[in-house]
Amino acid sequence: MYRFLLTPRWLGILALALVAAAVMVLLGNWQLDRYHGRSAVNERIDAGLRMAPVPLREAVPAPTGGPGTAGAPPAEERTFTRVTVTGRYDTDHVVLVRGRTVESKVGFEVLTPLVLADGTALLVDRGWIPPAPGGATVQPEVPAAPTGEVTVEGRVHASESGAGTVTRRDGRLETRRVAIPKLAAELPYPVHGAYLLLDEQTPAADPVFKAVPVGHANNWQNLGYVVQWWIFAAMTLFGYGWVARRESRRLAGITDTRPRDRAATPTSPSI
Repeated sequence: MYRFLLTPRWLGILALALVAAAVMVLLGNWQLDRYHGRSAVNERIDAGLRMAPVPLREAVPAPTGGPGTAGAPPAEERTFTRVTVTGRYDTDHVVLVRGRTVESKVGFEVLTPLVLADGTALLVDRGWIPPAPGGATVQPEVPAAPTGEVTVEGRVHASESGAGTVTRRDGRLETRRVAIPKLAAELPYPVHGAYLLLDEQTPAADPVFKAVPVGHANNWQNLGYVVQWWIFAAMTLFGYGWVARRESRRLAGITDTRPRDRAATPTSPSI
């Protein structure tokens, strides 16, 4: 009944079904890898909120280049580590990061270089502030940073990818993305390859700043895609089997839409 499956036509259909199912399984495996990766990021975010701060050097390597260069990025597992470091703010090179949203409001994040004793600098995200009246792109009045020696605690954030074009407006650096290498090129000292999301500061930070939240990655969405692709793969193979069975029944003279004919039963003539 199933010898027709060895014909070129049906072998081609089988090959197509197997290739399609294999591709769907691979797509499911890819989404599974993304699920594990995003889960690891979420775990590091949560761990950073709970842990005691460690010295900066335990998480971020010191830059080794000259002025205007960025250091090596931290190891992936060290991102969102809570660190502490002491230095002096360079208020002449404040960076405004526009188009940032906190609590459904668009404003600016304020990055200020913290110059360390060794002459290198770490960009510190001091927090979010709203724009000045007149629109979301109007530069705000930035509260002055503390003078003298400052000790900060915060979480290590990797350099952001994307456009990251740096411009200078009204004497301040402005950008949309915190791209460390491009920002470092505008600064007069070596810059660490990550920046710091400020949690605590001594002397205390100005209360106008709002802490920048770190959103968790939506790893459950990736897990849903895993299930979806694997179900599609199973449905593809099931569909091939269903069509093959239907064809075998047709060749055997049996269909699913018409019941089998009953044999005629002779009747005796009435007397």
